[in-house]
Amino acid sequence: MANLKEIRNRISSVSSTMQITSAMKMVSAAKLKKAQDAITAMRPYADKLTELLQNLSASLEGDSGSVYADNRLVKKVLVVSITSNRGLCGAFNTNILKQSVHLAENVHQGKEVDFVAVGKKANDFLGKRYNVIANYSEVYDDLNFDNVAQIAEHLMDLFTKGSYDRIEIVYNKFKNAATQIIMTEQFLPIVPLAVEGNVSADYTFEPSKVEIIEQLIPKSLKTQLYKGIRDSFASEHGARMTAMHKATDNATELRDQLKLTYNKARQAAITNEILEIVGGAEALNN
Repeated sequence: MANLKEIRNRISSVSSTMQITSAMKMVSAAKLKKAQDAITAMRPYADKLTELLQNLSASLEGDSGSVYADNRLVKKVLVVSITSNRGLCGAFNTNILKQSVHLAENVHQGKEVDFVAVGKKANDFLGKRYNVIANYSEVYDDLNFDNVAQIAEHLMDLFTKGSYDRIEIVYNKFKNAATQIIMTEQFLPIVPLAVEGNVSADYTFEPSKVEIIEQLIPKSLKTQLYKGIRDSFASEHGARMTAMHKATDNATELRDQLKLTYNKARQAAITNEILEIVGGAEALNN
């Protein structure tokens, strides 16, 4: 019977785990809907703003003069790694950390690479191996444009002061609940769109194109970073919902197997008891 008690305890433990994973799945599903709606509504605006800025930049003859378009010899690189504050979301964080390490040790080998962590998982992992100059894990406590804009302003300030020659962003782009795409985007210096001819020749600009670009660049950079964090936020909940769904299915399967094992063991124990009783009765009769 001790064996039966052990199996009952395991069944109880697995059932409790299944309830937790199922609850986490439902919570992530609810949060995913809101996060998905937010990034879906934002993408057209962010993409159009970036396209407009690139077209205007490409239409200018020579350098636009923007401090954010200054292509310097790359000696110092800053990588912004966007992860989550919590785990239990499959390979969501691991993929970003692997890509961050790949950038530091392969893509930018021989250069000085520092990190900015957006999320506790990035700060905990990268802080043990590299120089993390800032941690913005608290941005998820109140994720809005104003809070992200402060991070973008800090990054822009580091670039304009010459602290870093290139700044890149690594994040998960949301495709659907089961699929996230690892993205590595150059944040600074800005990259004008390579086009042939003057794409804006049919338009009259007031004020000048240069002045418009100078006003659009900071807003576009803030929007780009906000979109990246929003994408990552939606991807996190999608990855966690998928991971908890699989965990719930696995727990259900394990519980069913344990119940079958328990029933077999209980049946064997009852059969043994009956045989002992019958054997004892026959011994008395003899």
